[in-house]
Amino acid sequence: MSDTKKLFDEISALSTEQRNKNSMNIDNESISGILKIINNEDKTIPFAVEEELTYIEKAVEVIVHALKNGGRLLYFGAGTSGRLGVVDASECPPTFGTPFGLIVGYIAGGKEAMFRAQEGAEDKEENGAHDVIKAEVNSKDVVCGIAASRRTPYVIGAIKEAHKLGAKTLYVTCTPRSTFNIENVDVAICVNVGQEVIMGSTRMKSGTAQKLVLNMLTTASMIRMGKVYENMMIDLQMTNKKLVERSKKIVMTITGVSYEEAQKYLNEAGGHVKTALVMILANVDLAEAKIRLDKADGFVRRAISNS
Repeated sequence: MSDTKKLFDEISALSTEQRNKNSMNIDNESISGILKIINNEDKTIPFAVEEELTYIEKAVEVIVHALKNGGRLLYFGAGTSGRLGVVDASECPPTFGTPFGLIVGYIAGGKEAMFRAQEGAEDKEENGAHDVIKAEVNSKDVVCGIAASRRTPYVIGAIKEAHKLGAKTLYVTCTPRSTFNIENVDVAICVNVGQEVIMGSTRMKSGTAQKLVLNMLTTASMIRMGKVYENMMIDLQMTNKKLVERSKKIVMTITGVSYEEAQKYLNEAGGHVKTALVMILANVDLAEAKIRLDKADGFVRRAISNS
């Protein structure tokens, strides 16, 4: 059997490449009918994610352990999957105050692929391995492969090389767990979304499912690292006017101080929301607030309660 026929058979067997009986007549529908079909299919995605919560929890535990011990979280994907990894990683610094480089997304084809498809870049395992080596992955890191179809060579190559280098490995796919056959993966997250509305268009249900999972991975990890108080982000970076005002609102909401007082405390704290909160809630000065936060490993609740 030729290599191309093997590839054809492999792709044809994927759940994401099957026809969806619920959208067989979509080309004959009104705009309203088209939208209802898409929306009805999208409603099934959170339930598919729910089936994988146990594995998502295990993945979060792996990530938190790595980040607390000098490691990084690195996403590797191609096409839509790669773009979602880059987006999730890029949103962590402004949202949670993580340093750039702690969570990074890599996409087959490099930066150009974010804006224009570089489809051939995903076809070689060595491209993924090369990017892992270039990223200087080591045993402290976590490498998360993202591939809706499961089989993307670039992602498999990245996982193989990361395992060889001693890193922990995760895999996010949208095919059934019973078909998962990728070696050297510590935790696999298999969100089985079934057939796409448009056959093979994994930017749709699969892309939505992957976005939900990545949101969970980083958000839950950041919460477990003390970057959220109650349900508010308290380690955000005041890098634009919106975030400056959001920081004031957070301080005001949690502590009950006025707009002017929130601004005063944030100025004293060098724009660090956590520090301002501890200063107000524990009624301590800047130096004491910093000491408390350090002893509390960055958790505001602990810093407030520790005298």
